[in-house]
Amino acid sequence: MTQETLLEFPCDFPLKIMGATTEGFVQTIVEVVIRHAPDFDAATVEMRPSSAGKYLSLTCTVRAVSQLQLDSLYRELTAHPMVKVVL
Repeated sequence: MTQETLLEFPCDFPLKIMGATTEGFVQTIVEVVIRHAPDFDAATVEMRPSSAGKYLSLTCTVRAVSQLQLDSLYRELTAHPMVKVVL
């Protein structure tokens, strides 16, 4: 049984990852993303702090090659204790 997907691979796929503004958050998230997308360029991470500065939103656009790759990346990010939300 094959799973239907609306994406055509390879494609650029933006992930928005939100967590508390803490020391090492950006580096930790970049390391997780690179584990699943080795060609990810950390210099392309977009960072936006919340209005009070308590939270930080990162947008990481990866070159996705399969649904399995995206699912694995999403699972690892959502399970990480520093991450609050992944969109």
